[in-house]
Amino acid sequence: MGFEFWDFLGFWALVIGHFPLIISPVDFQKITLIGVGLLGGSIGLAAKQRGVAARVCGLVRREESIAECLAAGVVDEATLDVAEAVADADLIILCTPVGRMGELAAALKPHLAADAIVTDVGSVKSSVVAAVEPVLSRFVGSHPLCGSEKAGVAHASGNLFEGAVCAVTLTEASAANDVAVVTEFWEALGSRVVNLTATDHDAIVARTSHLPHVLASALVNAVLTSPRAGESDFLGTGFRDTTRLASGEAGMWRDIALDNSDAIATALEDLQSEIDRLKTALLEKDAAALEKFFTEGQIARDSWLVDGERK
Repeated sequence: MGFEFWDFLGFWALVIGHFPLIISPVDFQKITLIGVGLLGGSIGLAAKQRGVAARVCGLVRREESIAECLAAGVVDEATLDVAEAVADADLIILCTPVGRMGELAAALKPHLAADAIVTDVGSVKSSVVAAVEPVLSRFVGSHPLCGSEKAGVAHASGNLFEGAVCAVTLTEASAANDVAVVTEFWEALGSRVVNLTATDHDAIVARTSHLPHVLASALVNAVLTSPRAGESDFLGTGFRDTTRLASGEAGMWRDIALDNSDAIATALEDLQSEIDRLKTALLEKDAAALEKFFTEGQIARDSWLVDGERK
């Protein structure tokens, strides 16, 4: 699949770059959010504030959520009914845990308009693409790399996507125009879009997104679930800041860990090699090795921050 697939990607990338008139403008009459929590609510707010859609509709699971979404101003309408939610929608965005997206695709399919495009916000892409694309031919996977450890529509922000990277994943089945529309949608919300395959995406975020969360949870489990006498008085800002990600919703992260288990396990092996290096230096009281360890981390992080400011 290697050579022919990348030729395919290169071809439609040239089409998008040199013939922009084939791309549909981002001017949606109706966007539907399947799930209206932090990310779904933030998409709704951003789309409304930026004039990306004439109407934003939310599909929710609880009656009381309808009033919550309307009060927060993240949608123009909300409903418990799938058919009502997606009727006449130009763009549908799956904003649920990744483990539910396959079944949701099957539930949505009979009610979608023929020209409706579907995307998602899942932080794992291979399993989502495998579950959804065979059901919905106009599905294009997305992952906005932003969020918060806080959950729920009450924490939605219309600026959440401003300056954030958003991955848009490509397959051999992806229609160039659909990819372009999804790409322009995220750019209209303020994101910087990166196109790549689902496999490459999952390998990258296992190290840059999933590993930090796993590490934060492991640190909390190691220190707080078996506390030692006197420790509670010494849990300062360093511990709080380092473990912030551990407050993320456990069920969501269970699904992410299951769906990207191999890549996360590989990332943990890379981390373990660094821990082993540090442990050896500690046991041998090797001052030079310890300084090298901390200096490398300091320089790498500072350089990363400087590079980020330049972008």
